[in-house]
Amino acid sequence: MEIREKIKSAGLKATPQRRAIYEVMQELCHCPIDEVIARIREEHPDVTISTVYRIMDSFCEAGLLTKFVNSDGKTIFDITPGVHHHIHTADDEYLDIADRQLSDLIRRRVISQIPEDQIIDKISIHVTTKPKEKA
Repeated sequence: MEIREKIKSAGLKATPQRRAIYEVMQELCHCPIDEVIARIREEHPDVTISTVYRIMDSFCEAGLLTKFVNSDGKTIFDITPGVHHHIHTADDEYLDIADRQLSDLIRRRVISQIPEDQIIDKISIHVTTKPKEKA
């Protein structure tokens, strides 16, 4: 689906700024907002930082993006909105793990520990790696 249609199908206007930001996210896949801002400002120096923040938040609310906090405490925006988990490699890359069975297993294991007046909203596993030690 073309970017314009993707944005419109989420109920948003496909403004030039939104299209540019979504295009950057398609290239980066997983990134902190400062990387999005840097990329956008290269091509569109007139787009303000607050505009980028507002658009990224609107994309998350519309289900075009998700966000999570990595092990360093930094918020990472993710182009993959469906249920999935992440491997954060020692090379600072993010790999998606789409494993519905893993999510279902976790849901079944923890459901009894959740207060009665609450439900599970989201399950997100974040695995980090480090280089193997050389022998």
